[in-house]
Amino acid sequence: MRILFAGTPAVAVPSLRRLVEDGHDVAAVLTRPDAPTGRKRTLTPSPVAACATELGLPLIHARRIDATVRDAVRAVRPELAAIVAYGGLVPREALGIPEHGWINLHFSLLPRWRGAAPVQHAVIHGDEITGAATFQLEEGLDTGPVFGTVTQPVDPGTTSGELLEALSFSGAELLAQTVAGIAAGRLEAVPQAGEPSLAPKLGIEDGRVDWAQPALAIRRRINGTTPEPGAWTELDGQRLKLGPLRASGPVPPEAGTPRPGGVVVLPGKRPRVFVGTGSHPLELETVQPAGRKMMPAADWARGLPAPDATPHADPAERTYLG
Repeated sequence: MRILFAGTPAVAVPSLRRLVEDGHDVAAVLTRPDAPTGRKRTLTPSPVAACATELGLPLIHARRIDATVRDAVRAVRPELAAIVAYGGLVPREALGIPEHGWINLHFSLLPRWRGAAPVQHAVIHGDEITGAATFQLEEGLDTGPVFGTVTQPVDPGTTSGELLEALSFSGAELLAQTVAGIAAGRLEAVPQAGEPSLAPKLGIEDGRVDWAQPALAIRRRINGTTPEPGAWTELDGQRLKLGPLRASGPVPPEAGTPRPGGVVVLPGKRPRVFVGTGSHPLELETVQPAGRKMMPAADWARGLPAPDATPHADPAERTYLG
């Protein structure tokens, strides 16, 4: 089948590679323009653009699908357009250009988590099962009929980044099967069923930890916003980034009952760092102080002041995160 592929980030690369490996004629690849990256803000091709160049595929760079881009799409005469995290809306005027329309690979079990950040929201809200779906793109936000789904269990210690990477490969297989079924004329989409939920894009403030919340909600917030937009808290007015939380064993009695945000360091061959929450203390594993690299929480804790002597604080409480 002659295909236009639209995608931008690394999670779309397995799908592009799989369509090429399956022998489809990928007539062109639509992706976002080169973007500045790193401290020097060097213009860098998107991961999909880099893959397309490696595979010798024609590129169409565009921030939005305007009239000029629509003409470029018509010129390559696609029978079908496959879209995976392109990063822009497909306007009504473009939907009918390919004979079989646009097939979107979305990283959730629709209609749950329609929107730009389905995997982050699945982790933050404690979903035990998530997955990916292929559906027929239409004007509504992820509302089109579904061709197929694949499921994925969510481990409590996984991050949204790790989960999304796993789904990028199982989703590529699902997309390949969907395209093959459409090409063979044996696959029809069915309307979405169930109550929809929305997954809007997350911003910096969504990564801020509220230590007054229960420990389970904080764990999900930290892992769900890792790596993007990043979990953080404040210490003396400076932002402290928080690494993912893997451990979920029992809290030792020595950790006490620090106030929400209070830091307790348990000494030993391997010091352990706990922070008070709205329920029970939560163990930090890695942190990144301002201007430094990510480090073990125990190494960071060595530089903290002596235990806090303020009223109502745990006797072992070193400092307070806010």
